[in-house]
Amino acid sequence: MDERSQVAIETVDLTKRYGELTAVDRLNLRIREGEIFGLLGPNGAGKTTTILMLLGLTEPTAGKARVYGHDSTRDPLAVKRMVGYLPDNVGFYEEMTAMENLLYTADLNGIPKKEALKRAEELLSRVGLADVADKEAGKFSRGMKQRLGIADMLIKQPRVVILDEPTLGIDPDGVKQMLELIVQMSKRDRITVLLSSHLLQQVQQICGRVGIFVKGRMVAEGPIEKLGQQIMGGEPIVIEVEASPLDDQMIEALQKMKGVAAVEKLEGNLVLRCNRDVRADVVRRLVGAGASVTQLRLRGHVLEEIYLRYFREG
Repeated sequence: MDERSQVAIETVDLTKRYGELTAVDRLNLRIREGEIFGLLGPNGAGKTTTILMLLGLTEPTAGKARVYGHDSTRDPLAVKRMVGYLPDNVGFYEEMTAMENLLYTADLNGIPKKEALKRAEELLSRVGLADVADKEAGKFSRGMKQRLGIADMLIKQPRVVILDEPTLGIDPDGVKQMLELIVQMSKRDRITVLLSSHLLQQVQQICGRVGIFVKGRMVAEGPIEKLGQQIMGGEPIVIEVEASPLDDQMIEALQKMKGVAAVEKLEGNLVLRCNRDVRADVVRRLVGAGASVTQLRLRGHVLEEIYLRYFREG
């Protein structure tokens, strides 16, 4: 995270209670411009309630939620102008075409017709739907509707997008396309992305930081590698490498690398015990020596193991 970049989303002791139930408990969070932040947690953990408070759709019991400095409760219209939201089950006017749906959204946001048409054509091309622009949205698959949802969000040129389970129920190719679009929004458009999901492998692929929710509280927050180091304590980082060919000379070269404490061969693969994450160095060393790397796994630091450890220990 670039500490010089502007804070896009901020919560200060954000709390929401429903009678005796505390859905969100004193949440403090800062997400900077251009970040992809993953919000993780089981159903009922407080993720959706947090999103609704950020959007100004429900009022907090205590604390503040701000988007680019605008209070979500006191100035919800300003927040809505800056934020695009893709719910887990995006809906469109099914008898209208993809193009007509986008133009309708543009009209609601006061975008002039000529500009709206230009943006809609560009966005449909960008999300891979240009060839079905005149097809009724009701005939789209779930994956196509999710991509149309991305275009629908972007037509008003938001500064922040909030995505709630955007890849749920999509085939693997559709998931790949969706993740690429999310990364594009962050890198190309400098849009801040808040991604709520329970699909940990996908979150790990694209998120710079994650926050783990348990019973309304954020029990851990930060880069995945840092969280892994926290839960592993003083234990060494273990990297599993599947590559070929692997001769004694290559193993010896890895053993001499800075940060590597030990290397052992186990069932044809290598297990490296390290005092820091040296995966990039390992790949460069092996590829440079003529080996083909087919798998590289950071044991104990993958998001699923981090999540389960925090979830169990609360």
